[in-house]
Amino acid sequence: MEMKSAILITYDQEDSINEAKGLCHTAGYEVVHTITKDYLKKPKYGISGGALENLVEISDKLRPDVIIFDEILKPHQNYNLASVLHREVLDREGLILEIFDNRASSAESKLQVKLAQLRYEMVRAKEKVRLSNMGEQPGFMGIGKFEVDVYYNDIKHRMQTIRSKLEKAGKQRELHRQGRKRMGFKIISLAGYTSAGKTTLFNKMTGEAKIQSDELFTTLTTTTRRISINQEQFLISDTVGFISKLPAYMIDAFRSTLEELRYADIIILVIDISDTIIELKKKITSCMRTLSELEVEKNKIVYALNKSDLLERDEVKRKMDLFGLDENQEVILVSARTGENVKELKNLIKDITDNRDFHKFNKNYLRG
Repeated sequence: MEMKSAILITYDQEDSINEAKGLCHTAGYEVVHTITKDYLKKPKYGISGGALENLVEISDKLRPDVIIFDEILKPHQNYNLASVLHREVLDREGLILEIFDNRASSAESKLQVKLAQLRYEMVRAKEKVRLSNMGEQPGFMGIGKFEVDVYYNDIKHRMQTIRSKLEKAGKQRELHRQGRKRMGFKIISLAGYTSAGKTTLFNKMTGEAKIQSDELFTTLTTTTRRISINQEQFLISDTVGFISKLPAYMIDAFRSTLEELRYADIIILVIDISDTIIELKKKITSCMRTLSELEVEKNKIVYALNKSDLLERDEVKRKMDLFGLDENQEVILVSARTGENVKELKNLIKDITDNRDFHKFNKNYLRG
């Protein structure tokens, strides 16, 4: 994929910069310049007038293909920026949707992405038509000449059609769940922030060779495989990664996939324990919020602290203490890369589902 050039505007925090650059790279954009600010929610442009003047100067000099704004822009803010810069402006939502569109492979995930795209477009429809009627329609905004009701209703109709198809897929999933239940399978689901190492752990636990990389959103389509643990058969699924500031409508679009988490017997929440304290706080909070929105019961969650082999034992313990992950929590340290404690994780799952004394069993894997 040929990379396009981009100027990135993001928050002046290391974790925000790293994540935004990761999103840009995954979407196919090479960041040629980064502008960092403490606040990105100014009413007119998202940034101050002075910052905008600086951006215009840099943009005219570097001539990027796109300006990427690492925050959710309102339609009028996007229009105002694009009008001044004379370049395409892509906000955080639009960037994530581009990644989803590029990564969707199954028929269901393509429908889910299309639903999210239409929901994104619907929010902007009225503003686009208003600007069009005013005769202000720079080409890169793609503003049409439709009347607002026709334009808006067309989007609503297409969304209803897609929802109907996804509802059928959801019913099919329900039949599959009932079938698995009749056959006595217990269900394990992997969840976690995007790029935490879910797919690598899935591969290690199943012997699969699913595509894995450091890029974000490697997985958009849920994959389910059968594994045997002490001669008992389980089904294990890998799911789409969570991310901060993911709008509710995007979670809703993927609900038919993500709802598998609600029906699982065990959720393995994969956490990259090698992250900084700030990153860990953001990611754990985001994961727990999303699981709560999906109505996942907390007592089903096992916290798999991945990449623990990259840290000293004292540092791992300090982070665990900081987030309360060693008190009354179902925690195990693993390394999906080396396979450390993966066998023990399987035994732990078997032990939990057999209703043994979980905490007594678990403490064996908390390395000091």
